[in-house]
Amino acid sequence: MIRLLAALWSFAVLAHAEIVVTDDSGATVRLAAPATRIVSLAPHITETLFAAGAGERIVGTVDYSDYPEAAKAIRRVGGYSKLDLEAVAGLKPDLVIAWQSGNAGTHLDKLKSLGLPIYVTQPDRMEDIARNIEHYGRLAGSGATAELAARGFRTRLAQLRTRYGDRPKVRVFYQVWKSPLTTVNDKQIISDAIRLCGGENVFGKLVGLAPNVSAEAVLAANPEAIVASGMDDGRPEWLDDWRRWTQVTAVARGNLFFIPPSIIQRHTPRLLDGTERLCGQLEAARQRR
Repeated sequence: MIRLLAALWSFAVLAHAEIVVTDDSGATVRLAAPATRIVSLAPHITETLFAAGAGERIVGTVDYSDYPEAAKAIRRVGGYSKLDLEAVAGLKPDLVIAWQSGNAGTHLDKLKSLGLPIYVTQPDRMEDIARNIEHYGRLAGSGATAELAARGFRTRLAQLRTRYGDRPKVRVFYQVWKSPLTTVNDKQIISDAIRLCGGENVFGKLVGLAPNVSAEAVLAANPEAIVASGMDDGRPEWLDDWRRWTQVTAVARGNLFFIPPSIIQRHTPRLLDGTERLCGQLEAARQRR
């Protein structure tokens, strides 16, 4: 009987224990109980919440939150860079999850001034995705699902790293967009995927997560592979514009590759799908030497 009472007391303590996590900005987030009304301020946050078993607790999100299918039915509160703050507050969330480099700081300050708990995410490395999954699970009370998802992510990530991490280097130009001609630097998570695949970002040292470059700079860098994303799952026509520059190694060897942005430019578990495709493309580039 004593043991039963002790077990019930322990369960009651745990059920009401404060949830404390440290977000990607270094701030401490405290919840008295698991969140039941979550507002997600970026598409990748929405997707990762579903992966963590917390999808049913999302009451608001932003435009382009389209994965998984259930995410399309969630109420919109604007776009990640242009939020409807009144709509966010009107949903009475007990947790807001924000994107540090995507959401405006002034918007987050306003939401904080309303007393809303905010978890800030900025997954710059692939391992950060697994940690975000775990944290979301703790915050939403879906820890078991989240831990399983995070473990699976880490296992697959390790397998890819073991398979491709020591392959000969391939110099890569990653093209986000045509006009302005946009790429990524080494602090962006896409570059982490490039490194995992044995690639080297030719513009990795530039300032800014998504710097603009000139066509002349690309020609001077002479990448061995050009990888483009675009706006949707279709291969962008502008990728073939590089074919006029036959002196570029990537063009001469036919190494013009495409990866859908949904699996390479979002900080979600599906990034591993894009990374695996990227690794295969860089392996093809090696075979064409």
